[in-house]
Amino acid sequence: MFKPIIAISAGDPAGIGPEICAKALLSENVYSFCSPLVICDAQVIEWAIDFCKLSLKINKITSPEQGLYSLGTIDVLDIKNIDPMTFSYGQVSKMTGKASFEYVIKAIELALAGKVDATVTGPINKEAIHLAGYNFAGHTEIFAHFTKTSKYAMMLADHDFRVIHVNTHMSMLDSIKNTTTARVLDTIQLASMALIKMGIKNPRIAVNGLNPHAGENGLFGKEEIEQIIPAIREAVKQGIDADGPHPPDTIFSKMKGGQYDCVVCMYHDQGHIPTKLMGFRYNHEANLWEGMSGVNITLGLPIIRVSVDHGTAFDKAGKNEANPESMLQALTYAAKFTLNN
Repeated sequence: MFKPIIAISAGDPAGIGPEICAKALLSENVYSFCSPLVICDAQVIEWAIDFCKLSLKINKITSPEQGLYSLGTIDVLDIKNIDPMTFSYGQVSKMTGKASFEYVIKAIELALAGKVDATVTGPINKEAIHLAGYNFAGHTEIFAHFTKTSKYAMMLADHDFRVIHVNTHMSMLDSIKNTTTARVLDTIQLASMALIKMGIKNPRIAVNGLNPHAGENGLFGKEEIEQIIPAIREAVKQGIDADGPHPPDTIFSKMKGGQYDCVVCMYHDQGHIPTKLMGFRYNHEANLWEGMSGVNITLGLPIIRVSVDHGTAFDKAGKNEANPESMLQALTYAAKFTLNN
């Protein structure tokens, strides 16, 4: 049975990334469908194992070929970029920003070289990587830049609930300016191709409007008429089952009910809010996240990239309070993509 090697960049060492890596790799099921390789400073993973009191060993390696890929042992490609004397959990720092960036770049290099079959990314802190001198808005933009990809999009998925974004990390004003016919069409096409790779033969795609009530025939804005509808019509001509534009306040319930396989969203929060409402479950009385599912997938790249759909949670770091649910789901999605890539 083919078991893809999946490179996991552990995320910011001061956050919960190393902890969720360690906890996820306690799962026997993970090793049934993939060979996970963690990219991190090995000492950081050892700390996570210790404070979580996990029955795991570490195999420090310098290349994927040296991995054991066996339950009970975490294969760590040891980057050695953390100073134990200055490190602390839950703190934004130049050192951890640089470290997390280097983990990501190593994962990209290995994937481009064909040394690993897919990449999964742990959470990074944007302020920290900026302090380290890397001017990127997030993982999506890092992967696009270092793979020289111009047409790409962010998809969020929680089981059968999926959204894809026309625009992501930019202001609302810039999102409106960038909601062009060409960009909307590119996003619909990327969604269709990705869903087919997931094993959905005839994907059904709903396209949101930008304005309230999808513009109400021009009453609340003309972007739907001038930009979005022409993109939908062209997608349909190409044989894609896409329709809309739909009012964003009702379409997600229809997807949840099984009418659609994915919704195309025009800006960041239009897609992020409903997806995280589906997957994140917070218990106020217990002061903990009881569930944190959902993944982030960058489409259009020459390599496979799936990520957890949550942040570094600095307030929980180093306390054995992190939930690995999203990391487990990310590994599952990454493995699925390798089968049809």
